[in-house]
Amino acid sequence: MIYKRSSALFADAERVIPGGVNSPVRAFKGVGGTPIFVKEAKGAYLYDEDGNRLIDYINSWGPMILGHAFEPVVNAVIEKAKKGTSFGMPTEIETKIAELAISMVPNVDKIRFVNSGTEACMSAVRLARGYSGKDKIIKFAGCYHGHSDSFLIQAGSGAVTFGTPNSPGVTQGTAMDTLLARYNDLDNVKELIIANQSEIAAIIIEPVAGNMGCIPPKDGFLNGLRDLCDENDILLIFDEVMTGFRLAKGGVQELMGVDADIVCFGKVIGGGLPVGAFAARNEIMNHLAPLGPVYQAGTLSGNPLAMAAGLAMLTELNQDNQVFKRLEEKTAYLQDGIAKALNTNNVLHTINRVGSMISVHFDKDPVIDFETAAKGNNETFKTFFHGLLAEGVYIAPSAFETWFITDALTYKDLDETIAAIEKIAKTL
Repeated sequence: MIYKRSSALFADAERVIPGGVNSPVRAFKGVGGTPIFVKEAKGAYLYDEDGNRLIDYINSWGPMILGHAFEPVVNAVIEKAKKGTSFGMPTEIETKIAELAISMVPNVDKIRFVNSGTEACMSAVRLARGYSGKDKIIKFAGCYHGHSDSFLIQAGSGAVTFGTPNSPGVTQGTAMDTLLARYNDLDNVKELIIANQSEIAAIIIEPVAGNMGCIPPKDGFLNGLRDLCDENDILLIFDEVMTGFRLAKGGVQELMGVDADIVCFGKVIGGGLPVGAFAARNEIMNHLAPLGPVYQAGTLSGNPLAMAAGLAMLTELNQDNQVFKRLEEKTAYLQDGIAKALNTNNVLHTINRVGSMISVHFDKDPVIDFETAAKGNNETFKTFFHGLLAEGVYIAPSAFETWFITDALTYKDLDETIAAIEKIAKTL
């Protein structure tokens, strides 16, 4: 495939945008080469500025669960835009999508809409601190909760040490209130709680991780966190920005039968527009201003276009009783095809999958946390990525990102993808 126009556009972008992109992973630094510039998309396909058609396995990093330019969502946005794009005042549609979301998600009474997953997680942690009167939080290495200061923390030297800033601009003081745990390691979490008795406001986790590839929780891990939180008066926050309304109508809480105290949403809930949200029981949510003392605000929160897109998307997912079953079956079919292609050619790999999230790790050992995810052969991944791109298949340009499957994919698309992998596997 030829990417002459994408290359020229990237050169133009680099002159006026840091790194030529508005989100770092788009720059292809993890895989090398020049980013692809998209012109349009429809269903399961991207069409780039050079006229190439690509089968899409990131789907805007998750929101396009029913395909690009999904007609009910597009029509809802168009009709709403005709009546005005922003008011900074309450609108009825905010209540409608709130009622629908609450009806779909277990264990929540109220929801507040914001503009991104980062904002949702940041606000959830502030709410947890305000509600509990405690300052520290536990997060897990490899889990990404947006670029708020509290979340950009890397590991310290030992299991009970404080984190250190992972980005310039994050203060040591902020880092001191963030404790880092190992994913899928309950004993490590217990150590942190014991070393910081009565100081931890919340544990925040991606209940199915998606930012170190797809990594499911071990059996009993989420239940164990729930028990630890109950025993130590700690709030459990599920970051379901990726998993919410994707793995089930009610997200991981429904799928795995574990209740969180606060749940964060994004991606699917916005139907492709910039939307985030966080939700909890009344006793917690009523601490938010204007009812309570915890302040959170946003000029564009509840934007009518975003609410229209989100309402149309959730309505479709709520009414289609077979959509999650279809997504599960398509992703399992893809997993089987990838495994067969790589096994036939003796390529060392591990495939992780939960529902319509899947990732391929080029290492023979199980991938259960960030440390094991980091062991994968990144050079093999680069060859794999560019090989797929040459065959018209687009996956995330990073070995540490999950793929997102859309219901718009046909089995013909899946077979085309598997055939491409069979071809590439001979070169790995």
